[in-house]
Amino acid sequence: VQLQASGGGLVQAGGSLRLSCAASGNVGLVSGMGWYRQAPGKQRQLVAAITAAGTPDIADSVKGRFTISRDSATYTVTLQMNSLKPEDTGVYYCNAKIQVFGGAYDNWGQGTLVTVSS
Repeated sequence: VQLQASGGGLVQAGGSLRLSCAASGNVGLVSGMGWYRQAPGKQRQLVAAITAAGTPDIADSVKGRFTISRDSATYTVTLQMNSLKPEDTGVYYCNAKIQVFGGAYDNWGQGTLVTVSS
């Protein structure tokens, strides 16, 4: 499974950005999809994820500002980021859970940089 991310860039605090990620290849194995963020000097952390059934899981730090959606027909996940803050700055990575016999593993897309200026 390949993950192609798009979006990101530089925005002022209070602005909005949209990230999209499309899965291709053996997409029948894809279950949950989501976005993780890695700020400078910090570990990668979950921002938002969504199950195959469409149930979202949003990090408390972005709840009320970010929404995640999924197009099951195209295996695309979109992260709408509103009211951005400087602390949202980081490299955002698309993630897909790949179901295999006995469990699942993480598949990662290339990171896309989001910079929020104050």
